[in-house]
Amino acid sequence: MEIAFQNVSADYQLGPIRSSLVLNSVDLEIMTGSFTAIVGHTGAGKSSLLRAMNGLLVPREGKVKIGEFLIEPLINKFTLTNVRKRVGMVFQFPEAQLFAETVEKDICFGPLNFGLTIDEAKQRAFQVLKQVGLEPDILQKSPFSLSGGQKRRVAIAGVLAMEPDVLVLDEPGAGLDSTGKREILSLIASWNKERNLTTVLVTHDMDDVALYADKVIVMEKGKVVMHEETRKLFGNTEQLEKWHLNVPEARRLQLKIEKKTGVLLPQICLTVDELADALIKVGLI
Repeated sequence: MEIAFQNVSADYQLGPIRSSLVLNSVDLEIMTGSFTAIVGHTGAGKSSLLRAMNGLLVPREGKVKIGEFLIEPLINKFTLTNVRKRVGMVFQFPEAQLFAETVEKDICFGPLNFGLTIDEAKQRAFQVLKQVGLEPDILQKSPFSLSGGQKRRVAIAGVLAMEPDVLVLDEPGAGLDSTGKREILSLIASWNKERNLTTVLVTHDMDDVALYADKVIVMEKGKVVMHEETRKLFGNTEQLEKWHLNVPEARRLQLKIEKKTGVLLPQICLTVDELADALIKVGLI
């Protein structure tokens, strides 16, 4: 499912707190089946861009096209409901949203709200639990008795249970150790490939971007300042420095080696394996 922003500007308001132009004249297209990372400094508008994709943030101007549905300033409840069926959103620390007595009830909550019967919802819960790498015997446990990583997986399972066409995630690895984070992101990447699930991920970790994303959106002050293929973005070191963005560890090491030896490697290396292969090709190892 394609996502298109057409001249979208939006304000954010929570009670008396108001931030104007958290999105500022955004034009953007995200292709069906792509894995896109959104990067930028705190306050750049990354989370706001995600929220605009499922109607949690409604444009002040412009429109967001999600498949055949439009999110516009005067959007109606029917359209919002349909958008949220299609676009599953995983918040930062999604386990904070767990609330039910059992894991099964938590996962079933969304499907039941969208019209499934209790038996259909339970079957869906059983299926998605396996997808996130958890065993069925956890279904009757309290979600609050689980480890942090298990809670994160249950929360994501609740989103997958609604069978979205688009999955948007705000720092899904936040707070997890490196192993747990890698497991979660590897699962997300496998769903993207196996189900052609359009995936949009906010992250501060450039190694995650290098490992998983096809495209990268760079945001600054509510604007999209670049939307580019991942490898091409990390080849533009001067621009990255202007935005004060890091590069992946393998790319950083590549630049050091090239500077020290005077030998340019044949490609932009985003992983350690790519760097090793490139060094072999030029005879440096």
